[in-house]
Amino acid sequence: MSGTAVIVKKVWQRRDRKTQFAVWAAWLFGTAVFVYCFQLISERTIWAFVLDAPAQAGDLGARMVPPAWSYIHYLWRPIWDTLNIATLGTIISIVIAVPIAYCAARNTTPSVAFVRPVALFIIVASRSINSLIWALMLVTIVGPGVFAGIIAIGLRSIGFVAKLLYEAIEEIDESQVEAVRSTGATPAQTTVYGIVPQVMPAFAGISVFRWDINIRESTVLGLVGAGGIGLELNAAITQLYWTQVSLMLLVIIATVILSEWVSAKVRHAII
Repeated sequence: MSGTAVIVKKVWQRRDRKTQFAVWAAWLFGTAVFVYCFQLISERTIWAFVLDAPAQAGDLGARMVPPAWSYIHYLWRPIWDTLNIATLGTIISIVIAVPIAYCAARNTTPSVAFVRPVALFIIVASRSINSLIWALMLVTIVGPGVFAGIIAIGLRSIGFVAKLLYEAIEEIDESQVEAVRSTGATPAQTTVYGIVPQVMPAFAGISVFRWDINIRESTVLGLVGAGGIGLELNAAITQLYWTQVSLMLLVIIATVILSEWVSAKVRHAII
C-alpha cells in the first residue's frame, strides 16, 4: 500500500506567536502604567471640585458677560507693549540666530568638532526653556517690565529660528556654491552669492512665522510681570474684575487673528 501525502493547510495570521506575545505584553504593560498613574492622580485630586466644575464654569461665564467695553481705552498701551515685545524680541533673536545657524550647519561651520557642537548646544538650550521661565528669571534679574519680556522672547526664539535656518542651509544646492567658489570668490562672497539667495525665502518665512508665534507668547508674559496685556489680565483676575477679563480675552483673540492674517499675507508674498 503506497504512502499517502498529508496536505497541511496554512492558516493566515497577522503576526507570528512571538510577535503577538510581544504585542500582548506591551498592552499589558501599558495598561498597568495607566492604572498606576490614574491611582496617583486620584490620590491628589479632590473629585468634589471636579464634579462641581461645570457649575463653577457656568457661574464664572455669567460674571464675564457683558464685557466692560468702556475699559477698552486703557488697553491700547498694553496691546502696543505686547506687539513691541513680540517684534523686538523676534528681531533680536534673528540677529543672534543667523551666525549660530551658520556655525551649526555641517556645510558652513568653521569646525565640525568644536564650533558646531557649541552652536547646537545653544540651540537646544534656547528651545528647552519656555518663554515664561525665561521671563520669570529675567524679571528677577532686570526687574518687571517690557524689557524683561523682550529679552525673554528673544532668548526663546533663538533656538527656533537657528534650528530651522541651519537645516535650510544644509539642504542648499552645493553645485551653485561650487560655481561661485570656482570664480575665485572669497568665503564671504561665496556666502553672499552662493548660500544667501538659496536660503532667503526660507529665512523670511521662518522669521515671519516666529513673529506670529511670539505674538501669542507675549500676551501671557505679563502674568509673571514681563509687561504687555498679560500684566493687566493678571491684575483683573486677581481683583475678580471678570467683565474686564472677558474684554481682554476678546482683545487678545482679535490681536492673534490679526497677526495670523498679516503673517499669512507676508509668507504668501515671499514664498
